[in-house]
Amino acid sequence: MENFHFSGGKHFYTIGLSYKKADAEIRGHFSLGEEAKQHLLEQAHKEGIEAILTTSTCNRTEIYGFAHHPFELIKLLCEHTHGTVEEFEKVAYVHKNKKAIAHMFQVGTGLDSQILGDFEIISQLKNSFIQSKKLGLTNVFLERLVNAVIQASKRIKNETEISSGATSVAFASVQYILNNIEKVSEKNILLFGTGKIGRNTCENLVKHTRNNHITLINRTKDKAERVAGKFNLIVKDYADLQAEIRNSDILIVATGAQNPTISKELIYSKKDLLILDLSIPKNVADDVAELSNVKLVHLDQLSKMTDATLERRQQFIPQAREIIMEVEAEFNKWLETRKFAPTIKALKRKLKSMKDDELDFQRRKITDFNDEQAEIISNRIIQKITKHFANHLKSDSETTDESLELIQKVFQLEELQK
Repeated sequence: MENFHFSGGKHFYTIGLSYKKADAEIRGHFSLGEEAKQHLLEQAHKEGIEAILTTSTCNRTEIYGFAHHPFELIKLLCEHTHGTVEEFEKVAYVHKNKKAIAHMFQVGTGLDSQILGDFEIISQLKNSFIQSKKLGLTNVFLERLVNAVIQASKRIKNETEISSGATSVAFASVQYILNNIEKVSEKNILLFGTGKIGRNTCENLVKHTRNNHITLINRTKDKAERVAGKFNLIVKDYADLQAEIRNSDILIVATGAQNPTISKELIYSKKDLLILDLSIPKNVADDVAELSNVKLVHLDQLSKMTDATLERRQQFIPQAREIIMEVEAEFNKWLETRKFAPTIKALKRKLKSMKDDELDFQRRKITDFNDEQAEIISNRIIQKITKHFANHLKSDSETTDESLELIQKVFQLEELQK
């Protein structure tokens, strides 16, 4: 089934890059903000791409879609990010058809996450599909595939302990603080950025540090206030950022800007300051690390940390893979059915045409010809014949292509299918 074709001879591709080969800087070049993602999809629509969805997280950027050649998708990505084709080729991956399907299962179920068991990507897949569907950029295949990946993700969460405890970058950052900072509950913590990672980090900070000195700042203050209200925290204006950094012992940066928001010039204090940058692209300038009182840690470093909990989760990888294999096999079985459905429909139309011609001939030849009975009997025969062909195609997937070709040749179905 590796060489299955879709409408117009297109194939299903995954193109992208991840933490495995691309460092934070390169991933930042290919990061897709919401506006860029929308523009990419709108261009895809203009270019007649049949179905497409994009994901862009702190550890990967990917496009799933239909194309004659993967460069159609690569070009879209490069045109709507700061990345170049040359950069992409050095660190990227391209998967086709069956391998592209398998890759989405690995990613969507958290097995390919930077931190094993991090299921945040599945909500991105859901939201990306909804966004694409609004623009008319989905089809039955893509909808069925995304739903299958969601089903596998749910089963792994419910049937294994691979996601026991918190597993995200947000939790890893708090774990790092707990392991490296003494008397955390007495430290002044500043969280800059209240997007999804910022909100999750905030929740983990409150839960695990028992700290009453947590301050939130966001460019849009009302977003920070909504998060702060949930946890009864302090909110400051964006204009107060520099002053708040001066008062802080720990600064967590989780903004979604395309360029650094924390520079050397913002840090005046000489006391020790731990900065955790959870952003892609990096939102803390590299030269900040030159300050003798500052320790700068990026999310790539946090993601490499392992602990007993993470090691325990690895024991459930085989069980998770079994679930994926089961759900993926069901999807591929459905796909095989979709593959020969047009031929079966064309065969049914051909047999109906032959039936109509024969009944018309017999009607003229036989006196008192019983049309009603003849229709019932001949339709039942057609149903039985097509059912036999369909069952054969379902049961013998290894020779499906040869069987389809033979049926099309014997019954001369090419023109009917067109």
